[in-house]
Amino acid sequence: MTLELLQAQARACTACRLAEGRTQVVFGEGNPDAQLMIVGEGPGEEEDKTGRPFVGKAGQLLNRILEAAGIPRESVYITNIVKCRPPGNRAPLPDEAKVCTDKWLLKQIELIAPQIIVPLGAVAAEFFLGEKVSITKVRGQWFEWHGIRVFPMFHPAYLLRNPSRTPGSPKHLTWLDIQEVKRALDALPPKERRQVKTVSQEPLF
Repeated sequence: MTLELLQAQARACTACRLAEGRTQVVFGEGNPDAQLMIVGEGPGEEEDKTGRPFVGKAGQLLNRILEAAGIPRESVYITNIVKCRPPGNRAPLPDEAKVCTDKWLLKQIELIAPQIIVPLGAVAAEFFLGEKVSITKVRGQWFEWHGIRVFPMFHPAYLLRNPSRTPGSPKHLTWLDIQEVKRALDALPPKERRQVKTVSQEPLF
């Protein structure tokens, strides 16, 4: 099995109700050998149109967050808990999330074999932590899931609704969080380490 074959299979998926309203399956994109995997909740309107994850306003902010930390987007793999857009951009329902993670996400993780996974938002964090959680309580902490380090962070869409950069604000905490992710990437064995640039000590996004 390859990611390409898995993606081709996913494009024909009708396993849950979300298939009824989609324009395109948003499977995921990025480095197939990525050490860092970012998992959001579900595609939005722009993602549904383009078939690419995180290309709308939240995706543009994610790009700036990664760039600010010196982590090239092309070095990571980005996907979502569900591959089809939920109606009205609502959160995926538990049965939708279970179907999609069982059929697609678990296989993506197996094929990519990341060493670090960053779930964005509560729905993604709940999948990896195995229980309902408050993202404000679990973000910025390390967990382990099947031998993979997991570090939940705020979803960029939440940051768009909370634009303040004052100390303690979601954006400020996200700046601290992404620097911790960068430190963890830098600490991986040399042969696996990504080349990243020196970054400023102030938020740039």
